[in-house]
Amino acid sequence: MKLRFPLSAVCTLAVTAALTGLTPAHAAGPTTQAAPDIAVSAVQADLTQLQSIATANGGNRAHGRPGYKASVDWIKSKLDAAGYTTRVQTFTSNGATGYNLIADWPGGDTNNVLMVGGHLDSVTAGPGINDNGSGSATLLEVALSVARSGYQPTKHLRFAWWGAEELGLVGSTRYVNSLTTTERAKIDAYLNFDMTGSPNPGYFVYSSSGEPTGSAAIEATLNDYYAGIGIDTDPITVGGRSDHAAFSAAGIPTGGTFSGAEGIKTSTQAAKWGGTAGRAYDPCYHRSCDTTSNINATALDRNADAVAHAVWTLSQ
Repeated sequence: MKLRFPLSAVCTLAVTAALTGLTPAHAAGPTTQAAPDIAVSAVQADLTQLQSIATANGGNRAHGRPGYKASVDWIKSKLDAAGYTTRVQTFTSNGATGYNLIADWPGGDTNNVLMVGGHLDSVTAGPGINDNGSGSATLLEVALSVARSGYQPTKHLRFAWWGAEELGLVGSTRYVNSLTTTERAKIDAYLNFDMTGSPNPGYFVYSSSGEPTGSAAIEATLNDYYAGIGIDTDPITVGGRSDHAAFSAAGIPTGGTFSGAEGIKTSTQAAKWGGTAGRAYDPCYHRSCDTTSNINATALDRNADAVAHAVWTLSQ
């Protein structure tokens, strides 16, 4: 998740679930296919690989640094082998080449696209294993689960790993701006997952009323999943702090989850979620200690399954 930047481009559209074509989980028909369990061990193995890439490349995976390009190449190789159609979109920021990785699962209605993404870059200070290796690895395992299960959704699935988020949402903004009006209209919704394994975790779901184009359907789908495993979430307005912002500015319905960054966990939150009140959700946020030791495995596991549930539910 990037440092705070103003988001002057975001429009104040009111988009309802009826306009998105999305259906909340609790309203899904009896033929809805359930999502598979995402093995947290697989997500952790991916985080170990991202840590190894950072360690071998100056300790980070930041925009313009070799560790970032190595991260893109590694994830792309996994997706290519699984049968995805991948492409790398290049752009320039701060005098360096940046990369977005886009992966389409063949099939589904290409006029109705469910897009899921998160940023892959770290800050220069550290390897960025929670921010946002956690979201990136989660998305990878959900995408691979789609392939392994032979899932054929009604909608077309598109996954994305964004570059230069930490410099101000550069990669995702370049992607959205590169789309024609017709291409934008084909994206039914964008789900964003930025930090899913914070060590003192919160369980936050993007607020449909707080975000400019927040989707009540996405919010309900995610909240239904967490309620089913006994977790009472808190709504959060992320605004211009992550990659959904560019989609929101383009009028595309958005949603997502967040396990917390530099904010302080309250006593009320600690009582319902566990962890330590008065301490940051992620004390290593944007620091060199954001390593594989900076991950709460329980939160990572729960959030990975929530992502899969949302993808399966909203794409049918």
